[in-house]
Amino acid sequence: MINLNGQIVKEQDASITINNRGLNYGDAVFETMRYGNGKIYFWEDHYLRLKSSLKILKMESSENFSSNFLKQEISRTIAAQVSINSSYRVKLLVWRKAGGKYTPFTNEVEYAIMVEALASLTYPSNIAAYKIGAYDEHLVSSGELSTLKSNNRLINVLGSVFAKENGFDNCFLLNEKNNVVEALNGNLFIVSGKTIITPPIREGCLNGIMRKQLITIVKSDTEYSIKETSISVMDLHNADEIFITNVIQGIVPVTRYNENAFEDKVAKILLQKLNDLVTTN
Repeated sequence: MINLNGQIVKEQDASITINNRGLNYGDAVFETMRYGNGKIYFWEDHYLRLKSSLKILKMESSENFSSNFLKQEISRTIAAQVSINSSYRVKLLVWRKAGGKYTPFTNEVEYAIMVEALASLTYPSNIAAYKIGAYDEHLVSSGELSTLKSNNRLINVLGSVFAKENGFDNCFLLNEKNNVVEALNGNLFIVSGKTIITPPIREGCLNGIMRKQLITIVKSDTEYSIKETSISVMDLHNADEIFITNVIQGIVPVTRYNENAFEDKVAKILLQKLNDLVTTN
């Protein structure tokens, strides 16, 4: 069951116009969230990012498109599932209403909410080998639009095809300055001594919700310091540890990049603090 503009329908019965602007022009944004313990983890951060994205893209949501309204709609969608689970991946997709070509007839929006059951309430510890490569056939632009979760994910799709063809679990993406920006599905952190480093938003990385949580955790509750600065390919080779973050998986340690093997000591410490955060708040 999905929620299409407030109507709960079976997935196979949901339909949009062929002139949908998200389909035709990538004129859409989305939020991917994790639901557990009867709440959406980090909801306020998700909602503020969504509102900021709509403002940047000059999309106009109604006064009813409030934080409470969207939380209620997500709860309605979860309650309508045939088999109720305790943890879900939630995707909220928002697009500009159909009409016009590059120049839209209106800036008003429509939305859909889709949910997918997850196996656990807390973020799991990744104990499997995780091999990553670098994808540089296409580059991320270090501009504001790259920081949004828009429907334009072609680099991520092509990078994922490249990863599958080469036996990687993931790939790093580079920007036009040849700095490493992020992974295909999350933000990048490296550990060097007692310093944890992540690329700044200006490099073109996603303004990630989990990225924000990890920066806050490191600043307030660890023996490590956090530094937002550019990361080169050589920095990856010299790192003590590398991990990727997103709101669904939490923290994913990288075990191998090219011929380099990495430990996961810091990732395990941060994962425990992250799980303490989501279970107590």
